[in-house]
Amino acid sequence: MNYFETTNWLFSQLPHYQNVGKSAYKADLSQTFKLAKHLSHPENKFKSIHVGGTNGKGSTAHMLASVLQEAGYKVGLYTSPHLKDYRERIRINGDMISKDFVVDFVATNKSFFEANSLSFFEMSVGMAFDYFAYEQVDIAVIEVGLGGRLDSTNILSPEVSVITNIGLDHTQFLGTTLESIAGEKAGIIKSNTPIVIGETQLEIETVFRDKASKEQAPLYFADQLINEIYPSSLKGEYQIKNVRTVLQTIAILNKGTFMISKEATQQGLLKVTDNTGLRGRWEVVGSSPKIICDTAHNKEGLRLVFKQLLAEKFQDLHIVLGMVNDKDIGPLIEFFPKDAKYYFCKPNIPRGLEATQLAKVFKEIGCRGGIYSSVKEALIIAKQSASQHDVIYVGGSTFVVAEII
Repeated sequence: MNYFETTNWLFSQLPHYQNVGKSAYKADLSQTFKLAKHLSHPENKFKSIHVGGTNGKGSTAHMLASVLQEAGYKVGLYTSPHLKDYRERIRINGDMISKDFVVDFVATNKSFFEANSLSFFEMSVGMAFDYFAYEQVDIAVIEVGLGGRLDSTNILSPEVSVITNIGLDHTQFLGTTLESIAGEKAGIIKSNTPIVIGETQLEIETVFRDKASKEQAPLYFADQLINEIYPSSLKGEYQIKNVRTVLQTIAILNKGTFMISKEATQQGLLKVTDNTGLRGRWEVVGSSPKIICDTAHNKEGLRLVFKQLLAEKFQDLHIVLGMVNDKDIGPLIEFFPKDAKYYFCKPNIPRGLEATQLAKVFKEIGCRGGIYSSVKEALIIAKQSASQHDVIYVGGSTFVVAEII
């Protein structure tokens, strides 16, 4: 198989969460351990940082990778999902994994994958770990895919674990309360391994304290310890929390075998986008009218994004909006302004919510707007309707943003 055929096989061979949702979720690590053994345990052949949380874990992972790269290290980075190309998930010093490696890895292990009914995510994690081991990275920053305790990435023994924050997302898998979700996220806390909590949330603070105590893991609440903030190329105001989390993590690494200077830290934060290729976080993709896209898709993320969006100067606000069909829209509606003009659309994945259904929910609370056959059509019409003094926001789902970048 060539690269196109290989990635098509990865996407279609078995259901995966990105496309179909709950049916792809495996609440068990036995298959991952089986794969790791088959691959001669690549996860033990490189140092790592494990990053989980509800919001900000992707941005935090990219910031950490950029800082470490500026400090002169060979840095692996595993994140999900991707926006355009599958290889975005697996990078070294910002460069995506080669197409040849993807093809060869799948070809070599395809019979094992099929015999053991491995999921898309298990195969992807195995590929990332095998690649980082093969390339002998100095350290890899690994983002949790979903949850923590039962996530396929959770076979690592990292230098430090990071949990950015906790919100009500993926409740069909992780539980319907902050406490239950925090318990799942806290599953990445390992014995005698430092754990950084990015944001102190009083209602769940004891969850982390109890787990860290049980594991004898040194516990650090970044927002209680970090006062000085450095600017970042990621411009959303909400990134301040992530910067604090990164600075605390760097401070811990500097206590060990890593040497990361203040200058490397500052440069790394200023060059996140250039060094890692991260996109879709409060990204301005057009001017006159100003067009902003952001991948925020849950209550906590949208609350922060719309706070910043409504602080923008504009004559009229246009919102190109699409969501996935397993999203509970009810708790999200309060953040969307009723006086904006909406362009409802469906992201081009099977899991996408029909634009007619999305429009129905929003029109019931008084929002006005039209229904469009695709994200691209919705954006085209929004640009035609907007004046140069307006702002267009594109979001509601990572998959919506992916289609306009």
